[in-house]
Amino acid sequence: MEVLSSRVLLRPGDPARSRRFYAETLGLAVYREFGPADGEGGTVFFLGQGFLEVSGSCDDGGGPGMSLWLQVRDVRREEERLRRAGATVLREARLEPWGLVELWIADPDGHRVVLVEVPPGHPLRRDPR
Repeated sequence: MEVLSSRVLLRPGDPARSRRFYAETLGLAVYREFGPADGEGGTVFFLGQGFLEVSGSCDDGGGPGMSLWLQVRDVRREEERLRRAGATVLREARLEPWGLVELWIADPDGHRVVLVEVPPGHPLRRDPR
């Protein structure tokens, strides 16, 4: 199989609230919007090399097995900014035993969003190929 593009599909309880969270609180850039302009359409956000599509709705809440993993340059700076913006911090930024700095927050439906910083000198900084 040759994968040409990919995206995570999110069906939130309140689509407008979730679009605001991902656009305004997290500050993700919009790739495209589709559907009617009355708010019933969808929004696709850039996620680095992938995409997040927020469209439709679902009433089953935040699934415990679903998380978004987003690499950022400075996790602690993002934690301060997100706290000021009113984001729900599930776990403060900390250096993990595997050498990454991680911050866990929740989106409006309780989906975990993991912000990750790869510190200088970490093996992920070098491509061993």
